[in-house]
Amino acid sequence: MIILASKSASRQAMLRDAGVAFEARPADLDERAIEARLEGAAPADIALALAKAKALAVHCDASLVLGSDSLIVVEGRRFNKPQDRSEAAEHLRYFSGRAMELHAAAALVRDGSVVWSHAALARLKVRPLSEEFIASYLDAEWPEVGYCVGVFRIEARGIQLFETIEGSHFTVLGMPLLPLLEVLREYGELPR
Repeated sequence: MIILASKSASRQAMLRDAGVAFEARPADLDERAIEARLEGAAPADIALALAKAKALAVHCDASLVLGSDSLIVVEGRRFNKPQDRSEAAEHLRYFSGRAMELHAAAALVRDGSVVWSHAALARLKVRPLSEEFIASYLDAEWPEVGYCVGVFRIEARGIQLFETIEGSHFTVLGMPLLPLLEVLREYGELPR
């Protein structure tokens, strides 16, 4: 059994659906402080650093600890989860008609050392969004999308935001699952 250093419902569902035995123990750390120290770093490097920090923040004696993070970049501007519904609407207005990069990373830690990490990229083209759509979308999806970077759940109405999506579905959900499953097989957490 692995330890998942996250309370993300999406990440938990991915692991559960893939047949990975896990226990969720969310990491307690200041993500914004870590990001501030990495100002100017590439988005993939920031996502990896956050994934590693989350896994390292959860103490566990023998189990593998999985940390994961994702971040959104639109036209060079990085976005975090919205603070409230008003900020969610602002994010959606900014995303409207633009290309979005979603960087998702995962890291495994054992005995206080990072033993594996991986970052993946998905590109999503947001369609032009009307004020009417934004309001009705948030009426239906708030507060759930407030816990999501990018203000969407691709497995729900969030799919309506996009014209095109390039990249792994799992990356869009917030974790590079296929490379993770391969390394879990190597560590004996899943059958080969």
